[in-house]
Amino acid sequence: MNISLQNVDKVSALLTVNIEKADYQEKVEKVLKTYRQKANIPGFRKGMVPMSLIKKQFGKAVLAEEVDKLMQEKVNEYIHENKVNMLGMPLPNAEKMQPVDFDTQENFEFVFDIALAPEFNAEITNQDTVDYYTIEVADELVEQQVKMYTQRAGKYDKVEAYEDKDMIKGLLAELDENGNTKEGGIQVEGAVMMPTYMKNDDQKAIFNGAKVNDVLVFNPATAFDNNEAELSSLLKIKKEEVADVKGNFSFQVEEITRMVPAELNQELFDQVFGKDTVKSEEEFRAKIKEGIAVQFEADSNYKFLMDVRDYLTKRVGKLEFPDALLKRIMLLNNEEKGEAFVAENYEKSIEELTWHLIKEQLIAANEIKVEQADVLNMAKEATRLQFAQYGMLNIPEEMLENYAKEMLKKKESVESLVNRAVESKLAAALKEKATLNHKSVTMEEFNKMFE
Repeated sequence: MNISLQNVDKVSALLTVNIEKADYQEKVEKVLKTYRQKANIPGFRKGMVPMSLIKKQFGKAVLAEEVDKLMQEKVNEYIHENKVNMLGMPLPNAEKMQPVDFDTQENFEFVFDIALAPEFNAEITNQDTVDYYTIEVADELVEQQVKMYTQRAGKYDKVEAYEDKDMIKGLLAELDENGNTKEGGIQVEGAVMMPTYMKNDDQKAIFNGAKVNDVLVFNPATAFDNNEAELSSLLKIKKEEVADVKGNFSFQVEEITRMVPAELNQELFDQVFGKDTVKSEEEFRAKIKEGIAVQFEADSNYKFLMDVRDYLTKRVGKLEFPDALLKRIMLLNNEEKGEAFVAENYEKSIEELTWHLIKEQLIAANEIKVEQADVLNMAKEATRLQFAQYGMLNIPEEMLENYAKEMLKKKESVESLVNRAVESKLAAALKEKATLNHKSVTMEEFNKMFE
């Protein structure tokens, strides 16, 4: 077997593969012997079919498959061993590659077009100044978190008179045109409502100051703006029946409950952060602020990498790519979308490819490596952030690890986590090398940068 690479220009080459009979014969014979042992052909005992018949029936297909497998294996080895910086995949050269006839040929030649990555240099040193945005943790954000924790740890007390955001429970009954309970109409015992979430202010006002045992008359369809899901849930009817219910209902108040937030005391502090981690309201708020700042740091690092991308993309300028060949590869990967899709999206794909090549150089230059432990830690951090969204910060390490391991069973999750781990390490390395122009911004100002 002989493989050779001939450069056509700086960004494309021809890869020629010559395969002789000696390269594949042993493997083909071995496969055919296996076929013979397993073949079940009428008139012959199993394993006793003449090899000539096996070759006649299966020889061509086996030869084609083994030659193809051998070619792919050796081409991949050649590209790896010779460090060919190839883009995409090898594509058959229609002009130079002759038709293959597995019936008559013993030696085969395959010629492929190869897209090569352009040569350039991208690096970050202390001579490079890049903006780094630190997001301020506003007092109102801390207050929102404090409120969330006190509400989550709060309790519901029964009260005598309704106030906004209270929950009421009672007997719901459909009325007729005269305001009497409708015979055969809808009745729901133990119906639960929070008038705060009604869409109509006039209907909502009917419940202001209501007391236990009061009987109120309201219109559910108007109150909830004919929302099928809300009305079917409240009235215990099917969604398709909602349109027929337009009249008034009575509601006899049986119970009013009010959520009473938990006090800012040691019990709450321990519940949120673990026993004796914080011992005062001041420490509690400081710990919350610290947690928000950590979450914001990930956003700051993401923006930093995007700014590095813009900075280096401008520095390397417009790179030369084998456009015709890359468009062929793109079309092959998107056959169902056609040439119009390629024409519309090619330039954007080149922008992404340019950044991919720049990032690969940065990863290699900074010796970024991601181990299994890094991926597991990233999965645990992602799990921790998910729990944090629901106010659950004091999660046992064993639970985090179990959730993380479940996440790692999904291929798409692993790929995403590996990429995040790489970018996290890369951001840390580049922050050490670049001269950072620190800027402090509010969350609103930061978000506007992405609009």
